[in-house]
Amino acid sequence: MREGHPSGGVVGQSLGVGVATGAYGISFGALATTSGLTVLQACALSLLVFTGATQFAFLGVVASGGNPITGAAAAVLLGSRNLFYGLSLVERLRVTGWRRLLTAHLVIDESTAIAVAHEGDEARRASTGPGSPSSCSGT
Repeated sequence: MREGHPSGGVVGQSLGVGVATGAYGISFGALATTSGLTVLQACALSLLVFTGATQFAFLGVVASGGNPITGAAAAVLLGSRNLFYGLSLVERLRVTGWRRLLTAHLVIDESTAIAVAHEGDEARRASTGPGSPSSCSGT
């Protein structure tokens, strides 16, 4: 491994997360549109509310005839766990400025696990990005 570059292990693990979250995205998109959301609404939800469990919680409430505000409240409570992931990764990832906000949006359970399992800044950074683009494109 060259100094400053992530190892093949972290890249492979990150790609695995990307493939899995892409499959979640396809599943979410299919369920969202059959539950009454438009394609645009489903895509917007994937971009703005990334975590899969949060999206499915919101969709479950709305699809069963519940109030979207209730669905959003359930989603916020479920998604709040990512706040703690982000707090635990702040020092490890050493990102600043606008990248910090973007990275916070991309942190999910799986990327957190990969980031804490590897040494080196580049390896940790490589672990945080594969899920969101593949989930959004899967939707």
